[in-house]
Amino acid sequence: MTTPSTPPATDRTAVPLAGAAGLDPYDAVLLFSFGGPNGPDDVLPFLRNVTAGKNIPDARLAEVAEHYHHFGGRSPINEQNLALRAAVQAELSSRGLDVPVVWGNRNWEPYTRDALAEAYAAGARRAVALVTSAYSSYSGCRQYRENLWTALGDLAGQVGAPEGSHPLVVDKVRSYFNHPGFVRANVDAVVEAYAGVAADAAWPRLVFVTHSIPDTMEEASVVAGASYREQHLDVARTVAAAASQRLGRTVEWDLAFCSRSGPPSQPWLEPDVNDHLAVLAAAGTTSVVLSPVGFVSDHMEVAFDLDTEALETAQELGMTAVRADSVGVRDAFVSGLVDLLLERAAIARADDAGLPRPAQATTGELPAFRSVCAPGCCRMRAGEDSGRLAACSTDPAS
Repeated sequence: MTTPSTPPATDRTAVPLAGAAGLDPYDAVLLFSFGGPNGPDDVLPFLRNVTAGKNIPDARLAEVAEHYHHFGGRSPINEQNLALRAAVQAELSSRGLDVPVVWGNRNWEPYTRDALAEAYAAGARRAVALVTSAYSSYSGCRQYRENLWTALGDLAGQVGAPEGSHPLVVDKVRSYFNHPGFVRANVDAVVEAYAGVAADAAWPRLVFVTHSIPDTMEEASVVAGASYREQHLDVARTVAAAASQRLGRTVEWDLAFCSRSGPPSQPWLEPDVNDHLAVLAAAGTTSVVLSPVGFVSDHMEVAFDLDTEALETAQELGMTAVRADSVGVRDAFVSGLVDLLLERAAIARADDAGLPRPAQATTGELPAFRSVCAPGCCRMRAGEDSGRLAACSTDPAS
């Protein structure tokens, strides 16, 4: 794809959200992530957690485990989450907001239930969750909300709450792929990557990369008229247009995918980034910048699938390849996350008082997504109910 010459969409910036109210009614923030192994002995149990209920044999998991053993059996995601937690806490403090940030994971220690117990023991009774996934799909949104529902039930059992009640209320911020902070941080990373290309190299093509998902999950991921793929395309257009302006030269771009799994008979989103690099090379492209726009940090999918496999593929094809940073703990991203927390708090106050909700800041063509998900939102397959309740939703019993 070629970036149009028109400027990027203007940020639809929200009205001021904080004021004296700050993060009220929230008294804790949950940094809610995927999790990863801390050492070689953790790898197989971690992968069993990730694939629970999918009947994947250990022999297949052992193949995936090699990705982790390539890095000593330790995922970089945990240290990156600790850094993000510290950065969000510091940004809150810099704005005079004295609210604790706890960290919990779906698939490894510290688990979600442990983080909720920590917040509850510290006196929290209403928290707001910040998921380390910017996009909306089953694996990026609903699966977290299902895990949160289960963890809240576990907490109720720990503290002796009445059956069916949750002693800690947890809301979440919206999917933030089109929030100005996330987009701006990706623009900065892409521009810096282009600056790192050797002067004698050809002008690079920009390849945005995200995690592939099954076609059936893609079909069920539509929110506000936009599927998982279309959410990425909206971000890609905006980032590429802004980068073109700053670089003073048009950036041509594509969207590719990585990290597919499952049986070969099951269609997943394509093209795979390695296959796409081969197509580009055959068409005469000699230089690329890879932007991991689908990820918020340089965890295993970036460290192995891009920094190891894709860069090796580019080298074999005789291509110059530079990998842009993920948003990580960039100032624009961290500041944007705190803006999202304040936005969610303002929405909660408006809802509690029966008042109109405030405007929400977006960049690109798509609207702000809901922070309270619609019934049946983001199923694994269209029309299929997993039978699992999910928090932060208008589904019955949520």
